[in-house]
Amino acid sequence: MIFPKYQLVGYVGLPGSPALGPLDKDLDAKAAKLEKLAQAYAGGRTPQPVMELIAVVARGSRGKDGLYRGRLDDAAIERYLTVARKHKMLLLLDIQPGRAKILPEVKRLERWLKEPDVGLAFDPEWAVGPGQVPGRVFGHTTGAELDSIAAYLSGLVTANDLPEKVFVFHQLSARIVSNEKALKPHPGVVTIKSVDGIGAREDKLKTWAKLTTGLSPAVHAGFKLFYTEDTRHGPLMTPPQVLALKPRPELVIYE
Repeated sequence: MIFPKYQLVGYVGLPGSPALGPLDKDLDAKAAKLEKLAQAYAGGRTPQPVMELIAVVARGSRGKDGLYRGRLDDAAIERYLTVARKHKMLLLLDIQPGRAKILPEVKRLERWLKEPDVGLAFDPEWAVGPGQVPGRVFGHTTGAELDSIAAYLSGLVTANDLPEKVFVFHQLSARIVSNEKALKPHPGVVTIKSVDGIGAREDKLKTWAKLTTGLSPAVHAGFKLFYTEDTRHGPLMTPPQVLALKPRPELVIYE
């Protein structure tokens, strides 16, 4: 069981894109830094570092298929998984689908999701409708859509006799997820809402309170810190400040 034994602490990134998080290059050096950072979050639990790789990235241009997203090739995913395994980390494959439907994008990664140490993250801020362009409008998802992803992952876990699989959905504001109550528990899947509020500490705390009040028993709480955007408004929150949040963030991600 992942919780309550482990405290997850992660870095996010995309090869060659430093603006999207620390995992852009020098993966072994970044992994060593992450291991050290994770220790600061132990708080009575076993720290478990996580690498969140943006495997599908939203784009501002149509692309060949008109779906406003790019996909990493298998060789890049393999490189990240090799480093994650060397450092005994979990790998999360993050999807920013653009105009593509989320479930087909998830299923396309099935060969990786069948691995015991690979989980999934979904960033619905970047899931837009027909005629919309990622980055110009906020995307959106529903509890039912999130539930369909969790159900699919649960099926993979059962069929392949896998350990518990982590499923993270990112949420920046209340309007990005509607009818969250439709998201139910699924055997073998640990679902985490990562609250991605940006800005000064007091603003992040307001977003946290809004998005975690009345959290479903099926969902664990996660918290995201932004090295660039947050520090424009003051110092980055410290591990003790993050761990003091209620409920306790069981996943902390740095971008």
